[in-house]
Formats: sequence, C-alpha cells, structure tokens
Amino acid sequence: MRYRTLGSSNLQVSEISLGSWLTYSGGIEADQTRACTEAAFDVGINFFDTANVYGQGAAESAWGEILSAHPRDSYILATKVWGPMSDDPADQGLSPAQIAKQIDASLARLKTDYVDLYQAHRFDPAVPIEDTIEAFQKVVEQGKARYLGFSEWTPEQIRAGIDIAGPDLFVSSQPQYSMLWQAPEAKVFGLCAANGISQIVWSPLAQGVLTGKYKPGQPAPEGSRFASADTGVSKGLVYSDATLEAVQRLLPIAEQAGMSMPTLALAWVLRRSEVASAITGASCPEQVHSNAAASGVELSADLLAAVDRALGDAPVTEPTLAPAAQTGIKHR
Repeated sequence: MRYRTLGSSNLQVSEISLGSWLTYSGGIEADQTRACTEAAFDVGINFFDTANVYGQGAAESAWGEILSAHPRDSYILATKVWGPMSDDPADQGLSPAQIAKQIDASLARLKTDYVDLYQAHRFDPAVPIEDTIEAFQKVVEQGKARYLGFSEWTPEQIRAGIDIAGPDLFVSSQPQYSMLWQAPEAKVFGLCAANGISQIVWSPLAQGVLTGKYKPGQPAPEGSRFASADTGVSKGLVYSDATLEAVQRLLPIAEQAGMSMPTLALAWVLRRSEVASAITGASCPEQVHSNAAASGVELSADLLAAVDRALGDAPVTEPTLAPAAQTGIKHR
C-alpha cells in the first residue's frame, strides 16, 4: 500500500481507503463488517471514512466497536455532519448548534476523543457561511477534530470558504469521481489544488458498475448493490445502457493489461496527483484485498488513451450538482 499526504495536513492516508456508506450502515451483517475492517488493516489501509447520517449513526457505532480495539494512532478516521439525524426537521444542517451537537454524538458512537477529519457532508445555504466556518473552527480548537474537509461543495461555495478563512481551513474535498463521473476535473480539482486541498473521492468504481458485473440488457446479478432497492439508492447516477456498454468495451483493455477491472478503474482515479485516496466499499474481505491491489499501479499513456476511446461520450464531464447538494451562499 502506498500513502499520500492529505492536502496541507500532516496526515499520510492510504491510496485506497475503506468507506461505510451503504454497507456498514446496515447493508451487511456485523461479522462481515468486522471481517472487512480487519482485512483493511491487513492490506495497509489506514484511512476509514464514515458519516453520522449513514444508518443514522449505525455505521459509526459499528466502527466504534471494531476500530476502538486498535491503537488510536494506527488509523485515520473521518466522519461527516449535515444529514438528517431524526424525524425532527431541525436535526440536520450546519448550524453552530447542530455541529456542536453532532460532533459529540459522533465521537461517542466512534468511541474516540477525536476524529482526524471532520467534513461538511454538503453545503448548507440556509446558514450564514461565517457561522458554519466558526463552528467548525471551534471543533478543531476543542481538540475534537484535527482537520476539516467538505463533500460536494460547488466551486463558488469552496471559494467563499477560502475567502473567509484562508486556504488552511480545509485539507480535503470529497467528490464523486470515477471513469464514468469525471465532473470534478472541470473546476473542483484545479481550485482545490491551488489552495492545498486534496481530493478523497467516493464511488471510484461507480458503485460497482466498473467491476463489469452488470451486463447491458440483463437484470442486476442477485446479491449485487443494484439488485436491491435499499442499496441501489443512487443507481440513476451511473447505471445506464451507455455506461454498461462502455464498461464492456473496457473489459478487454483491462484483460490485455493483465489487471482486473476494479484495479484498472481505481488506478485510473489514482493517476491524478490531486487525489489522495479512493474511498472503496466492500462487503467481503476478498473485495478489500482486490481493491487494495490497485495502489501503486501505473497506467501507461497508451493504456489511458485506449480507456478514453472505450469510454467515448459515456462519462459525465461537465460540472454537475451532486445528489442532495444545493447552490447558493448565505452571509450574515
């Protein structure tokens, strides 16, 4: 496993990290969660990404039980705040009161005194950005988080945060990014790189589409993410005849290069120096090992050109608003 520096922080994160979006929030059993997490340690993964809203605390609680058995300095832990945490419509967002409440709740579930990275899961245009930034800074000042990040902010929202607090406020951005979703390359990557902010990307395998297991014109395989309405919640982002056909064109390219499709897809994401880590999901230890194999794989210019030709116009390349994201910025 290779490691990269996360933005302007002193954190060295594994190129492949483990996420807990749909799997460890209730998608798989506790024993599988533990097996996957331990497999991550075995292959050198040190970066674990979760959020308070995943299962409304379930994913954090699952990892609190497992990770707390390991020395705290042996892993880098990231979580997020913003999503709805109860039926109360006020129990969400990035108000100072909500941030203060949710960091304490997350730390309790994660069984730790601090997280290494605390992220705004989305931007909250209903709250003055100055209030949100000051609340996040207070979390750091109190020692409850070492560094701050954001997920799926628009370029305008990123610039507003930097204008208010300077480039040292945030060390990471978490956008969706894969062969099939290239939108962040247009504006987010460059803006963040100029301000010392790394990318830690979600869905680098396009929720499993880039494994090649989904075939055009055929139902999703039994037991796969898109075979279930519970885990196929963002199917519309990356699942279409055009994307499935593009992946079929990629399969012989990966085979000729002597690598699996997941390895090719993850190495493609990691070809960009702006990316510090690719956040992967796994429902069994074998997937953890398979994903980890992409670390350190270099792709030749000829191979990258072949990938581009195979993808054609299937990928999303224009700046695109993320699911649940909103435009706009409120000042006080």
